[in-house]
This record gives sequence, C-alpha cells and structure tokens, in this order.
Amino acid sequence: MLTGTGGAAGFALALALALFSPGVLHRGPSQGAAPAASGAPTAAAPGSPGTGAVGGVLREGDSGPAVSELQARLLRIPDVYAGGAVDGRFDRRLAAAVARFQVWYGVRGDESGEYGDATRRDLESRTSLASG
Repeated sequence: MLTGTGGAAGFALALALALFSPGVLHRGPSQGAAPAASGAPTAAAPGSPGTGAVGGVLREGDSGPAVSELQARLLRIPDVYAGGAVDGRFDRRLAAAVARFQVWYGVRGDESGEYGDATRRDLESRTSLASG
C-alpha cells in the first residue's frame, strides 16, 4: 500500500512514464498500434494496425477507408480541408483540418486533431456522402 506523499509521487511518476513512453501516444504508418496502458480498447482492430476501426479514434498515421470517408466529409465543410486529398492517409494536413473543424464548430470530447466519437457525430450530422 502506498502511504504519504512519497508513495503518491512515486506512483504518479510511474504512471506518467507509462503513459508518455515512446509509441504510446503516437504510432506511425509502419508501427503497429501500441497496447493501451489502461486496458482500454485501441483504435485499430486486432490484426489491422493503423487502420482505425469503425467507432474507434482515427489519428495521424492511420490509413484506410474510414480515413477516406473522413477526408470526403471534411471536403464538404467550406475552408476546413480545402484542396485536401481523399487518399486514405491520415497525415499532418488532415490532423490540422480535423483540429480546425473541432475549434470552428466547438467540438469537445476528443483530442485536438483526432477523429473520435464526438467529432464523428458532429461531422456526420453536418455532412452527407450522397452524390449530388
């Protein structure tokens, strides 16, 4: 059992090191999804690192059809992702567009530049992928 401020400080330091160690906060295109420190579900389904599973969080380094859908929806919002590509790759430009959308429309509940449930609900309520 941890007692006193020394034990609590040690626990906080250990937790911070676990949460902020390399690979936990970001994963690049060639890296697999880092295991969740708390046992919470990860963005990618097992066996498909970096793809961003439906209902999961999409972030820089992810790729696939869910990212293409995000790109197509953002292109329907004036000046948020102007001239952006629909190529299925979540790069810095797309992260900046997601962050811009979050700020402009007051979306809260997701990390800046990450496409999580709150941002998804808001963007989907404002856009349609139907042609025409």
